[in-house]
Amino acid sequence: MRKIVAGLFISLDGVVESPEKWTGPYSSEDVGQVVGSLIGGGDTLLLGRVTYEEFAAAFGGDTSGDPMAATMNNFPKVVVSATLQQARWQNSTLINRDVAGQIAKLKQQPGKNINISGSGSLVTWLLREGLLDELNLLVFPVVQGSGKRLFPGDGGQIPLKLAKSAALSSGVLHVTYQPA
Repeated sequence: MRKIVAGLFISLDGVVESPEKWTGPYSSEDVGQVVGSLIGGGDTLLLGRVTYEEFAAAFGGDTSGDPMAATMNNFPKVVVSATLQQARWQNSTLINRDVAGQIAKLKQQPGKNINISGSGSLVTWLLREGLLDELNLLVFPVVQGSGKRLFPGDGGQIPLKLAKSAALSSGVLHVTYQPA
């Protein structure tokens, strides 16, 4: 069975919103290697609507030869949304009902990992539903003070176990958790 593997940039105070605004000073070769390894471990992207629309705007139709854009455009993409009417970005499929059932079927298909990038609300929901297999957090040494947090409000405890951790050269921590 395929695994659903999430990779998120997160601040020390739990903010996952707009990481492009606060991660730059901590970019390093080893951060790039971690991101590349996560991408390389999968062959499908699972995204929430907001991240899907941001990625489609950034990468869709790119003809520059940028390797990241080519990867993003060629990967099969599955977007979970109750409000999106169509998934127009190439190689995209929309899931808008029986989300848990459709994702469970996706996990049964042959292939590599199903990657999630960003999509904090979807990651939280999948974790609570028992569908997320691995949570990779790149913890940046910055306190944002405000912004969308990965686990906002109440929702009950979810026990996790640390699978691995590493300190990167820029002070970023890469921690990997799995359901306990």
